[in-house]
Amino acid sequence: MSDLSSIIIRQAVPLKCGDLAEMIRLVRSLFRLSHMPQYRSAVQSEVPPIAGFDPGHDSVMMGYDFHVTEQGPRLIEVNTNAGGILPTWLSTSPENTSENGLNKWAPSPRRRNQLLGTFAQEFRRFRKDENKKPRHILILDENPPEQFLYPEMQAFADLFESWGGKASIAAPAALEADANGVCYQGAPIDLIYNRHCDFYLETDEMSAIREAYRNRRVCLTPNPFTYALLGDKRRMIMWSESERMKAVCENRRIVETVQRLVPYSTLLSQLGRDQAWQQRKQLVFKPVSRFGSRGVYIGAKISRKRFETLPDQDTLAQAMVPPSQLTLPGQEKPHKVDFRLFAYRDRVLAVTARLYRGQVTNMSSESSGFTPVVLTP
Repeated sequence: MSDLSSIIIRQAVPLKCGDLAEMIRLVRSLFRLSHMPQYRSAVQSEVPPIAGFDPGHDSVMMGYDFHVTEQGPRLIEVNTNAGGILPTWLSTSPENTSENGLNKWAPSPRRRNQLLGTFAQEFRRFRKDENKKPRHILILDENPPEQFLYPEMQAFADLFESWGGKASIAAPAALEADANGVCYQGAPIDLIYNRHCDFYLETDEMSAIREAYRNRRVCLTPNPFTYALLGDKRRMIMWSESERMKAVCENRRIVETVQRLVPYSTLLSQLGRDQAWQQRKQLVFKPVSRFGSRGVYIGAKISRKRFETLPDQDTLAQAMVPPSQLTLPGQEKPHKVDFRLFAYRDRVLAVTARLYRGQVTNMSSESSGFTPVVLTP
């Protein structure tokens, strides 16, 4: 378990105002696209049945990850359960650090209300009642104490309890769940803040939660519906194809924004293994069913033996967009840099830079961490 204060780097990373504006433009464009009937219809033909169920609300803690090039920012990935917003805020608020790390840190009233407001909106949309708020929130993940960002979960639990309700952290196996609802230690759960990466609730341990969610007995956020529309890496294939985008979106500006900022993406099966190997130095290979950097291979570094093990139908071949680099004061080796925007619906909540070393984003690598962003002309 990591103390989040140990993965905070105080050195601010510059970001051009124009590049941030482009990132925000894409966040808003993808949100609008995800609510278009033609787009939703096209997506539903490609996803599991559970992802066709619309719970009537969106998803908290959306994360949009970018690399910045000389031609501007390019989208690398969309996350529907992005971690790191609290260390992001902590990195810009040094007066809030404490000997106990993030667990005893409290955001400003404005940030607290902003963050809790997203959960309030989710629950109100779920209940269709403007006066309701959850009495018991569960933060769900696989083996929570073993997760790198477990201290952030604990900080979220503190925030939720300051809201006047009860908050718990648990793995699926600790829950009592069926089609009638979800309980933890005998207490009913109103809202699940889902940090688990079984995005489509397909595993046995998530099956009971799936039934409760499907029967509208618990508010699950993030949820399979939003993941299918925005977080599934297969969507990047559609976003990078001009004709498909024009078929699902009549708004020319949205199409142009998405096409400009999303790198070429296709399935290995569509590109063809021989052609992919020939073009590998210009590609990065990603598993469509995993999150973050797990199972990601830079084409220029991959061996032929490893390449041959990549599954055709479950591997995304994406145009390689190298991250920018930054050398911190007093260090000789540069860090690689990517940028994450945290958003709820079409509203950006925070922006951070992530510094790391290695082939792919790896927050556990030496001298890696979240760091503030300073805007430049």
